[in-house]
Amino acid sequence: MRQPFSAGIDTEPALETGKNLLYRAVWRWHFYAGLFVIPFLLMLATTGIIYLFKPQLDAAIYRPLLFVQPTAETVSYTQQVEAVQQAYPEAAVTRVFPAVAANRSTEVQILTGDGENWMVFVNPHTGQILGDRNEERTLSAIALKLHGELMIGRWGDYLIELAACWGLVLLLSGLYLWLPRGRFRWAGTLIPRLGNPDGRVFWRDLHAVPGFYGLLLVGFLILTGLPWTGFWGATFANVWARFPDQKWQNVPQSTVLTGTLNQHGEHAVPWAAETLPMPQSGHHAHSGAIAQTQATVDLDQIIGIARASGISPGFNISLPQGETGVYTVAAPASNPTQEVTMHIDQYSGEVLAQVGWQDYGWVPKAVSMGIAIHMGQYLGLSNQLLMLLACLITILLCVSGAVMWWKRRPSGRLGAPARSPIKVPLAIVAVLGLAFPLLGFSLVLVLALDFLVIARIPALRRTLS
Repeated sequence: MRQPFSAGIDTEPALETGKNLLYRAVWRWHFYAGLFVIPFLLMLATTGIIYLFKPQLDAAIYRPLLFVQPTAETVSYTQQVEAVQQAYPEAAVTRVFPAVAANRSTEVQILTGDGENWMVFVNPHTGQILGDRNEERTLSAIALKLHGELMIGRWGDYLIELAACWGLVLLLSGLYLWLPRGRFRWAGTLIPRLGNPDGRVFWRDLHAVPGFYGLLLVGFLILTGLPWTGFWGATFANVWARFPDQKWQNVPQSTVLTGTLNQHGEHAVPWAAETLPMPQSGHHAHSGAIAQTQATVDLDQIIGIARASGISPGFNISLPQGETGVYTVAAPASNPTQEVTMHIDQYSGEVLAQVGWQDYGWVPKAVSMGIAIHMGQYLGLSNQLLMLLACLITILLCVSGAVMWWKRRPSGRLGAPARSPIKVPLAIVAVLGLAFPLLGFSLVLVLALDFLVIARIPALRRTLS
């Protein structure tokens, strides 16, 4: 078996000491984790870069739809929505994004008869419809669906979550492999040796040294992305994202959660508010029944209520669905301390429930802040550039790791490191498996394959080694 390159230090004799066995065991786990994770991490980093710069890309691609010439005159939002309904009579208006500035258009989201989400852009000064776009076919939407679910739905979501969890194994095992095993040397440990691009030392250092410097950034990306996943993220939210009952002022609640407004990968409402039960409108009507003649509050009044509450520009309004539905005003702000989610009775205009940053526990606050930084929204361009650096480091680690494997791989064989009897790495991975159930389940499968199949079939063992 060829020995791996050490981190720029003197290597020890290749004796089967406990330290060598531990190193070999960690290397084997790092190798298998890399084979599985690299394709996913490459995809996540690439699509992440695209979505990271969504504001700039949208402004460049859809400028005629997003920007208008400001004037002193404005058309009411109710009239703007009516214009959209007249232009698209077979579609239902689901959400409205009021103009964020005088030179920006109003965005009205509609659901067509065939179930597609389109965005219609209206000039708020003239009421003219500027155009529309399919919200599921934009560059950023495609990148987001690949990023979150591989464009195959729930099972894709599970695969992404599994790859992210194994990415943590990859980082921790990589850190151990980077640690000097003998006399410390700067070259190869903290400074890459880039003298010979065709040599294995070049690729080893291009993998290990940036991996050390980027460990926290890449780990941050993985951890802050997990709350959006369908299995671990949903369970995590159900445990931590809870609010006191008095936030609802004793109003009737439906069994529908606020998170159902986040459809098709949208982040219409903040993560911390996804577990909120949706209140119901019309609870003041006689005997709990809604009178057919009861007037509803119009969109301009709802926007006025939102602005009077101090909500920041950039919020959106989800329209009531059915007689008991509510207006939901949500501000998943780039600054999480300004996040607000507000449910308003469609008949009386009463605020039935409202939660914001001040109502979050410390865990939802940490998650919300992490998500904002993860998406490059919190600190503007500097935040985007920092996350871009994390994505580029991820791509570099994937490419250099794949090249390292290819260069050391024996002809016709996979080149996996030899099995080790030591159990310490297994214990570490088992702890991670308890924290992340999908990782734990896959761990059992990998162990069963390794110990019950590969170890007992000599031909298979030779092919993989």
